[in-house]
Amino acid sequence: MDRLLEAPIHPVATEDGSQTGGEEPHANHSIDCARSSPSQPRLQQRERLRDENKRLHQPSCRMNDAEYQLLARAAATCHMSVAGFLARAALDAARDLGRTAADVAGEREMLQELFALRRHLGQLGNNLNQVAKALNSGADAPQAEAVLAAVQRTAKRVDAFTQHHLDNRTAG
Repeated sequence: MDRLLEAPIHPVATEDGSQTGGEEPHANHSIDCARSSPSQPRLQQRERLRDENKRLHQPSCRMNDAEYQLLARAAATCHMSVAGFLARAALDAARDLGRTAADVAGEREMLQELFALRRHLGQLGNNLNQVAKALNSGADAPQAEAVLAAVQRTAKRVDAFTQHHLDNRTAG
């Protein structure tokens, strides 16, 4: 027993291999705990900064509930922490002071459209695979014409979006 903590002391595993005694579950896990393989993959952490680049300052700002929820949703969409999202957005804005609010809003609209197009193309790909599976198995696929028409419409939408974005880039 450790006299200071009044807790049992367990021998530590050596380099020669694991302990022969049974493992006791720790307080935060159930008996079925599989410590060696987590159920969900861990998110990749940002590489640690060297001492000369370490972030030492921690500015703060106040937000109301609606502003914070908007910020939290945006950070989650980017798979970032709120603090990381704030740091990146603030540094991007500071590096390019010539950007106007209209530029930022236009970029946001562009990203929203790209994500919508990506979702739509994924759905169309799924539908197209279902049609191909049905046709390959000898079944009828009455929706084939509609799926192909939707693919053509989406291709035109992608082309129009790309041309619009290129036109705005050259005009700016």
